[in-house]
Amino acid sequence: MQEQYSKKVLDLFKNPKNYGKLKNPDGMGQAGNLSCGDVMAIYIKVAKDRKGEEIIKDIKFETFGCVAAIATSSIITTLAKGKTLKQALEISKNNIIDSLEGLPPIKVHCSLLSTDALFEAIFDYYTANHPELITEDMNKKHLTIKANEKIIEEKYSDWVSEEKKHLN
Repeated sequence: MQEQYSKKVLDLFKNPKNYGKLKNPDGMGQAGNLSCGDVMAIYIKVAKDRKGEEIIKDIKFETFGCVAAIATSSIITTLAKGKTLKQALEISKNNIIDSLEGLPPIKVHCSLLSTDALFEAIFDYYTANHPELITEDMNKKHLTIKANEKIIEEKYSDWVSEEKKHLN
């Protein structure tokens, strides 16, 4: 089955925006998917705007994954940059898919991974700076993402061990 990607997806895959790692980020989030092996990391710098609200001043990503994983990582950073933390948390998979002019149905999970990675970066920032803003729902979502990440890390460890066996 061949996936049909929009021109926007292909452009962001070839020329991703905000790719890289921030030095001393204020928040860092990671999310992954066990079935496909994609792993995304998002780094944020937070500053206050003219109104005194905390905004995402800078944002970068690193992604190990497919065309859609890289494109969704790139677009979420573009959508979140300059937004308040509350506005950034409201970015949905549908916002990402619409901004990318569509994704093949089999790749929609990449949009969820990018929202999870951004959520984790903001959660990380809140944990260090505003623990009082962490709701019970946010904590549940964080624990679910972390549980999935642990499974991926364990699975990746197994894959590395298997690869080493084949090399020897």
